[in-house]
Formats: sequence, structure tokens, C-alpha cells
Amino acid sequence: MSFRARLALVAAGAVALAVVVASVVVFVVVQEQLRAEVDSTLRSRAHDILTSPLPAHEEGGYLDIPGPPLGSATFVQAVTAEGTVLKTRGERGSLPVDEGVLRAARGGGGQYFSEATISGRDVRVLTIPLSGVALQVARDTTEVNHTLHRITIFLIVITAGGILVAAALGLAVSQAALRPVRRLTETTEHVTETGDLSKRIEAGGQDELSRLAASFNTMLGALEESSRAQRQLVADASHELRTPLTSLRTNIEVLAGEHSLAPEERERLLGDVVEQLGEMTTLIAELIELARAEQHPEEPQDVRLDQIAADAVERARRNRPNVTFTTDFEESLVRGAPSTIERAVANLLDNAAKWSPPGGEVEVGVHGDEVTVRDHGPGIAEEDLPYVFDRFYRASAARGLPGSGLGLAIVKQVAEAHGGTVVAERADGGGTLMRLRLNGRGAS
Repeated sequence: MSFRARLALVAAGAVALAVVVASVVVFVVVQEQLRAEVDSTLRSRAHDILTSPLPAHEEGGYLDIPGPPLGSATFVQAVTAEGTVLKTRGERGSLPVDEGVLRAARGGGGQYFSEATISGRDVRVLTIPLSGVALQVARDTTEVNHTLHRITIFLIVITAGGILVAAALGLAVSQAALRPVRRLTETTEHVTETGDLSKRIEAGGQDELSRLAASFNTMLGALEESSRAQRQLVADASHELRTPLTSLRTNIEVLAGEHSLAPEERERLLGDVVEQLGEMTTLIAELIELARAEQHPEEPQDVRLDQIAADAVERARRNRPNVTFTTDFEESLVRGAPSTIERAVANLLDNAAKWSPPGGEVEVGVHGDEVTVRDHGPGIAEEDLPYVFDRFYRASAARGLPGSGLGLAIVKQVAEAHGGTVVAERADGGGTLMRLRLNGRGAS
């Protein structure tokens, strides 16, 4: 059974139950109301009889009482303590006499109502104990029962109709309610079959299904952006690898084919090969770093940002002995992935050292959740500032320097993974100032 059919069945069942309960309540209320009217008539007739002495003609075996009001259709009889039945003149049949009636005739108990039958007719009886006799006043309930029977038929028809209407409305409501789910299913099937992540669902309103559709659209957008970034990364990596691979192949072919190369020339070519292999190794390592950070984020923990920066500075001093690193650290605790933060700080230091002249100074600071790195090199051109953190972007002034164009892209990735930012500024007095801010919430 489909979800739509189940939803329609549940809705129809709920409405049907409500209709049945309402019908039962209506029947009970009407029945009690009709019985109350009959009981009121019996009490009124009994009151009229008891307002005057109750003459009895024992010899004739009947009661001499005033006639009933017009349209009351009541039957009156009296039962003595010995069980003798006294009826009014002209009445046919008599009410059955049971132990309760005899007990009332003997003065036991109070008045009560009961059901009986006279000559095949259903009647309702009011029994009143008097001195040595029990007065019984009855009224024919055939019309009342007929009315209740018709009401029962009407309620059954109404209930059946209500169930049918509820089923139809349940189907209509389920169809309308599940329309967003159907669109979601169609979109999912389309994406599965075609791989087209640009498909979107029309989502309007603030209900749960509309929010689900909006969330699904957001997910598709994120997947589309991830797929686009992946394709761009592959394309950029292919482009960046093509140049060193071509140069490497040319140098290897020259070394393999030219046996008469001078030792100096062979030494130079071998040096170029080693350098190109180093560049490719660095490029591939940074590509792997980018992919690993995107697909397998490290679990966050509380880390000392100042200690991470201090360790990164010590390694930079060993790797860049021709650059002076000065520090200004204050104790700082952030929440994040230690290895990725360390890689980001190291990349900032490496970039600053690369642009620093021999004997130049790189100033490193940690204050709060921010790391600042300032060099005294030529600085970044205004037109290059918006793009320095893009993957594989290299300013025109950096074309002749070693590097893959991924170092600052990794810094940006780490900053965004930690809910922070990284910006590059032209420093007062020359050089570049990099600001890496981490708030520690993005890595959770």
C-alpha cells in the first residue's frame, strides 16, 4: 500500500470514527429527550389522578377516575397488596404484575419507571406506592420507538455518507499534502538518472514539507558547488602539472639521447630535473592536503594558538635561515584541528619568507583568536589582492618564484573550516600583512 493510500485511509478512519461517535451521541441525546417527555407526561397524569381521592369499585373491578387529557394516550391501573388488578372502565388488557409492583402496593420502596407490554404494544410505566395499593400509569411508546428507529436509519445513512466523504477528502488532502514529496521524489530520480545537480524544487511556504524542499535545494546547491570545485581543481591541477611534466620529459629525453653532452650541461639538466620533480612533489602534496581537508575533516579540540604559532616559527627559522622572524605572542585558546591550523600558519610564514629580501624581517603576532604575519617585501599589487587566496593563482610578479599557487588557498580553506577569515592587506611602510582569524566554531 502506498504512503498516499495509507494517509488517506488514516484520514478517512479518523473522520469516520468522529462521525460514528457523533451519531451515537446524537442518538443517546434524542432517546433521553423523548423518554424525558414521556416521563413528564406520566408524572403529570399521575398528579391529576392523585389530586383527588382514588375511588375504586371493587364489585365492578375498575377505577372511577377522571378521563385522560386529550392526546395523552395513557393507561391507568391499580394493584392491591393481594395482587388484585383494578383498571379503568373500558380498558382492555392489563399491565403485568411482578414482585416489585406487589412490594409497592404493600408500601415498600418509592416510585419508579419500567418498561412493559400491553396487548402487543410497548409502554412505559410509572409505578407509585400508595396506602394498600400501587398506582400504575403507562403510556404507549410505539410512536417514540418508531421515531428512534427512523433516527437510527438516518444516522446510519449519514455515517455511511460521512465515511465516503471522508475517504474522498482523505484522498484529496493526501494528494495535496504529498505534492511537495512527489516533486522531491521526481527531482531525486532526475538527479540520480542524469547527474544534473542544477535541478531544483519549487519551495514556498513555511510548513515542514516546504522546509524539507528548501533544505534539499540547499543540499543540491552544495553538491553542485562541490562538484564544480572538484572539476575546477582537476582542470587546474592538470594545467599546472602539464608544464613541469613537459619540461621534465624534454630534459629526460635530452639526457637519454645526447651522449656527447658536456659534463656541465648534463649537470645543469640533472639539476633542472631534480628541481622539477621537487615542484611536482610539492604540488601533489598540496593537492592531497586540500582533498584530505575537504573529505576527512579532523576532529576539533581545544588548542593553544600561540604554541602552534611558536612551533611553526621555529621550523621556519630552520628552513629560512636568511630571514629574521620576530614574535609577539599572547596566550590564546581556540577550538579547532591542530594539524590544519599549524599548516595554515606555516604557509603564511613560508609565503612571507619567500617575499622577504635576504636578511629581511617577518613579524608574527598572536592576539586573541587572530594570527598576523607581516613581511617587508615589495607587497601585493592592488589588482592582485582579491585573488591571492584563489587556487593556483599566481601574481605576475610571482611567476618566476617557486610555488604551486596552493599555499594561500589552503590557508583560506582552514580559516573557513574554523568559521574564520583570512585577509591580505598592503602594510604601512611596505610589505604585506596577512590576518588569519579563527573563532573555533567552524571545525565542529
